[in-house]
Amino acid sequence: MIKEAIILAGGLGSRLKGVIGEDIPKPMAAVNGRPFLEYLLTYLDKWGVSRVIMAAGYKHEVIEDYFGNHYKGMEIVYSVEDEPLGTGGAVKKALGFVKGRDVYVVNGDTYFDANLWKLANFHKANEVDVCIALRKMGDTSRFGTVKIDLKNRIIKFTEKGAQTGMGFINGGTYIINSKTFLELDLPAKFSLEIDYFEKYYKKQRIFGLRCYSFFLDIGIPEDYEEAADAFEGLL
Repeated sequence: MIKEAIILAGGLGSRLKGVIGEDIPKPMAAVNGRPFLEYLLTYLDKWGVSRVIMAAGYKHEVIEDYFGNHYKGMEIVYSVEDEPLGTGGAVKKALGFVKGRDVYVVNGDTYFDANLWKLANFHKANEVDVCIALRKMGDTSRFGTVKIDLKNRIIKFTEKGAQTGMGFINGGTYIINSKTFLELDLPAKFSLEIDYFEKYYKKQRIFGLRCYSFFLDIGIPEDYEEAADAFEGLL
C-alpha cells in the first residue's frame, strides 16, 4: 500500500485572514483549539501513511515549530517554497522528497474523509497516472466540476462558476504516479488543476473515483465556522 503523502500546506488564506489573523498560514487555522493540519495528519495516519511531505511556503516556520519532524509515529519532512509555485509547482518540488512511485496528495485546507485504501486499489488495478477522489455536491457553483466515462476515466473538466446544481467536484485528494508526472517536464511554477489536469487528461490516464464521505473545505469564513461542530471528537 501507499505509505507517503504530500500535504499542500502553502496556502496564504487571504479570505480567512480576518478570522484567523495575519501571522497564521491557512492550514494552521484553529479548529476546537487544534490546527486544521492536525486533523489531516490524523486522517492520513488512520489509512496507514507513515511519511508526510509538507509542501509549505507562507509562514512555514509556524508549521515546523508546531509539528517538528514527527506526529503519531509519522515522519514529517518539509518541502519549502521560497516563492509561491502554485499547486502544481508545489507538488513537483515535493516529489523530490518522495521515495516511492505513487504518493497521496491532499489539499491543506480540505478535509475529505475518502477511503484511501479503496483509492489506492483502484489506482493500482487500473494502472493510472492520476486518480482523483471525486465528491458529489448538491451545489457545484463554488467549484469546477468533473465528468467521467463508464470506465471512470475523466472526459471533461468544467471551470468554476460555469455550472450550478448537482455534480461531482475534484475533492482535492489524489494519487499521483511520480514517474509519469515528472516525465512531462512541467515548469517550476504552475497550477495542478489548470495546467496539468485540464491540459493532460486526454494524453495521460487520469481517472476519477466517486466518493460520498464527509467533505469540508475551510477556504471561506462560512465553511471554516462550520468546522468546529463538524470536527467535534475527531481528535
